[in-house]
Amino acid sequence: MVDKLFTDFRLAAWYDRLHPWDARSDFEFYLPMVLAAESVLDVGCGTGALLHRARESGHVGRLCGLDPAPGMLEVARARDDIEWVLGDASAARGQFDLVVMTGHAFQVLVEDDELRAALAAIAATLTATGRFVFETRNPLVREWETWDRRYSGEVTDETGAVVRSVCEVAEPVRGDLVSFTHTFTSAGWEPEVSHSTLRFLGTGALSAFLSEAGLVVAEQFGNWDRTPLTDASPEIITSARRSG
Repeated sequence: MVDKLFTDFRLAAWYDRLHPWDARSDFEFYLPMVLAAESVLDVGCGTGALLHRARESGHVGRLCGLDPAPGMLEVARARDDIEWVLGDASAARGQFDLVVMTGHAFQVLVEDDELRAALAAIAATLTATGRFVFETRNPLVREWETWDRRYSGEVTDETGAVVRSVCEVAEPVRGDLVSFTHTFTSAGWEPEVSHSTLRFLGTGALSAFLSEAGLVVAEQFGNWDRTPLTDASPEIITSARRSG
């Protein structure tokens, strides 16, 4: 089930204000790769911010954004010179030189079977020299312990409307699944609550799932500045290719 934050257009329209480009390091990492690839598939594209910026920056090839959340795609479709597809990874058509999953979208694949299906679909879309690049948070760092502060706050739009978001993690956290809620409030609204669960895979389990899908790790980094991956790294940023 897709989180309400992403399915509800009213909440989706606030997403980029809550997570602005300038406050994100991941887009600056991904954008040069997108611009260098002739054809790009963004799985879990959300509001389409990365592909919008790529087109604005001069990309003239094929850009396709895919997302299972209708609210997010409604925002993304502000540009009609990009392909937008409602669905999961299996809905992709054709082959791509680059497939990306940004914004920790990879972590919404919480069940083994859905993770296997998504990776198999992604592997099938890659050209012979194509790359699948994505990130997942390093479980050893236990970043969720700071989310109540990191992902709570308020933003104001051009009309002066204020929306407050409060993040709460369900405790205790056991295993590799972390569940949490975002509660949104604003004047004239009834409170809106979005429930989410993310999976935190370690490097060993991640490599095993990739291998099962016919993918191998080409590069891995521990942060957006391309520093090496260590136990203390906040991210597991992976570039994978088809084996053989």
